[in-house]
Amino acid sequence: MTILAIDDDPTQIEKLRIVLDRMQYPSIRYLEADSVARGLALIRDEVIDLVLSDLRLPDGSGIDVLNRTKALNPMIPVVIMTAYSDAKEAVAILKDGADDYLVKPTDAADIEKLVLRIHEKGVLLHEAFLPPSEGLAASPASAGIIYRGNGLARVMSTAARCADSDATVLITGESGTGKELVARFIHQRGRRREGPFVAVNISALPESLAESELFGHKKGAFTGASGDRIGRFEEAEGGILFIDEIGDISPALQVKLLRAIQFGVIERVGENTPRKLSVRIIAASNDNLAALVAAGTFRKDLFYRINVIDIVIPPLRSRKEDIGLLIDHFIARFNERNGRNVRGLSREAMDRLMKHGFPGNVRELENIIERAVVLCAGDLILERDLPPLNMDGSSDDPGEWGSAGSSYEEAMTRFERKLLSTALGRSGGNKSAAARALGITERHLRSRLERLP
Repeated sequence: MTILAIDDDPTQIEKLRIVLDRMQYPSIRYLEADSVARGLALIRDEVIDLVLSDLRLPDGSGIDVLNRTKALNPMIPVVIMTAYSDAKEAVAILKDGADDYLVKPTDAADIEKLVLRIHEKGVLLHEAFLPPSEGLAASPASAGIIYRGNGLARVMSTAARCADSDATVLITGESGTGKELVARFIHQRGRRREGPFVAVNISALPESLAESELFGHKKGAFTGASGDRIGRFEEAEGGILFIDEIGDISPALQVKLLRAIQFGVIERVGENTPRKLSVRIIAASNDNLAALVAAGTFRKDLFYRINVIDIVIPPLRSRKEDIGLLIDHFIARFNERNGRNVRGLSREAMDRLMKHGFPGNVRELENIIERAVVLCAGDLILERDLPPLNMDGSSDDPGEWGSAGSSYEEAMTRFERKLLSTALGRSGGNKSAAARALGITERHLRSRLERLP
């Protein structure tokens, strides 16, 4: 068990060392720091099982340590030590998210009890990430959406409440967060569940074919139109049409899409006969559509038409409490697929994943676990089985992507620019190869490069 004490009082640091050295169980490795900055550096670089932090430090407070530690890895217990026994302050510390608090001067017996309790809790928590070997051949519920924390719980609550209506829904979130999964959940829970669920990714379609793909065409409407063809709208009759990456739709097609959504009427390319349809629209985008409206590249009236109910899926780095359940789910899936019997992750491997920033979100985690399940030598995924993470040098901590005072949009723009430039650098400037490495289309890559300032 690795315990980090953060205190600028040498007497307190030495007292903790004596008490912890005296404990026969568990085996303890003791680290110390005299400031917030030094403590956080150790938390980033080491696998820490418990942080004991003074409330008042020369360059900040124990609450700063608490917040930054939980943002980096919410599984690390943080205990605040305070010289004040005021009940209100103790309650405030616990409300801020601390696992416990100690009143200084600390009592040796209290420290020992605390360490034993935290250790036992950690053992149980770690065992929760080791699925039992029996029954792993059973197929996991791959269609389910896996979460534990409030971030995705709020998303799923909104999705469940709007499922039985016909209101249009706009789902936004970074690539890999599971926008289509949420759309399929709405379909499965709604009154149109017996109807089809038709998905189309606008960014994957050449602009010249996008209109035909959505609305269909008549024979001879254009070169190569050798017969009549129904579009995705007609395929989705009585069900749901999921339009992914709607921010990439051309201005000309936006007008026709607006009419189709507003009046429920389409016309095939090369045909003047209106066709009345009953289709519910769910759109998705990893772009900020409001910003595109402000920039004049996306119609305001279309934005308001599709944004009746908005669902924002948080990135995985902001809901790290879900990572353990997702890992269990993916291990079970890839055990079955590859004939393996991997039980879980080592403490070091789990800590490494919890500290990773996951720019690729759940899709990235899925790929990491698949690789680890295939390559690990035993029944436990070790740190060496994980791929190199953050090879471009970007920080695991979202708070360090931008300089102090930068806005969310500025920080995300800098991050995206760095992500794209790194992919292009590794591909030698080949946009097709860079797009494949990022898991997006070349058209989407070019679009993002053009829009970035």
